Amino acid sequence: MGKPLLGLSMMAETEFVSAVLPLMQINSIEVLEWSFDTFYHTEEPEWLSELLDFYAESNRLIGHGVYYSLFDARWTDRQEMWLEQLKKETQKRNYNHITEHFGFMNTDNFHQGVPLPVSLNSKTLQVGKDRINRLQDVVDIPIGIENLAFSFSIDDVKEQGEFIHKLIEDIDGFIILDIHNLYCQACNFETDIWELIQLYPLEKVKEIHLSGGSWQRSAYGRNPVRRDTHDDSIPEEIFAIIPQLFSQCTHLEYVIVERLGHTIKTQKEKQCFFNDFNKVKEIIDVSGDRLDNKKVWHKKEINLSAPVEDLFLYEDQTKLTKLLFDALDETAVKREQFHYFEPEKWDLEMINTAQAIIKKWNPY
Repeated sequence: MGKPLLGLSMMAETEFVSAVLPLMQINSIEVLEWSFDTFYHTEEPEWLSELLDFYAESNRLIGHGVYYSLFDARWTDRQEMWLEQLKKETQKRNYNHITEHFGFMNTDNFHQGVPLPVSLNSKTLQVGKDRINRLQDVVDIPIGIENLAFSFSIDDVKEQGEFIHKLIEDIDGFIILDIHNLYCQACNFETDIWELIQLYPLEKVKEIHLSGGSWQRSAYGRNPVRRDTHDDSIPEEIFAIIPQLFSQCTHLEYVIVERLGHTIKTQKEKQCFFNDFNKVKEIIDVSGDRLDNKKVWHKKEINLSAPVEDLFLYEDQTKLTKLLFDALDETAVKREQFHYFEPEKWDLEMINTAQAIIKKWNPY
């Protein structure tokens, strides 16, 4: 089938459009990823609709969800509405596949939320499988799950790959592997990134995300904390492992470069983004062809019953979100009692980082 297609995650900001226009003019953007639910409550500008329609009609459009909240332990009207809107969106446009984030957001103001890690246990897996089955039920295209950048402990980091594998197995889903997310984990837990990559079933990787981020000063005088902020160049450490990674992802079809739309304002920032994109393109161009990269997928029969809920898990999720927002002392968070979460195993620096993240997005 040849090499993976190279594209970008589309942003609607004027600065972003200006930066990527030269790439579009020379037909370098082979595939477009669109976070469809970011415009659920806003009308698309005409130029954006036409662009998305063009890629959809060319079988080069992929969808990336943000706000479904895959592990919310309570089933809500907003999730039902989200699925209804997704069904309308996929009927309106031809998407090759749909992906979602790993994590949960259980606040009412979910459009200001950010995915938080989940406790990795059988109950959480049961909830996740129910939510992904409901997602698959409304679309006739493959579904993938993206690994999360943030974790409270090294144990969660090491278990996430296998957990996602179990999550997607019933629907024959795939993994969207975000390399900068893994880079964040490797930096924050002083672990080799390649060792983390090997914990994922790479034969399930259909799409790869590449991006940059930023450093946050340590609250404990340790090494800086790496954040997945999508506002800077792709680190050289990531470029160094891409060739080997591509060779091991035998079903890789798409490589997507990400950058937040409001972070490409200066000419220097535009040039850095342009350089990153072209460096990825050069790596793909010299990589070997993948004769078996396009996996044949058939939708499996899904039998839905009442939504799986767990009020103890929901209580944990609600309590954790509020504790982080209220900026309770990190050591006090570690002493809190939960039904499923095990905060005594959490890293103090990561608790502090979670507080900063949730304050920024302000879910209340």
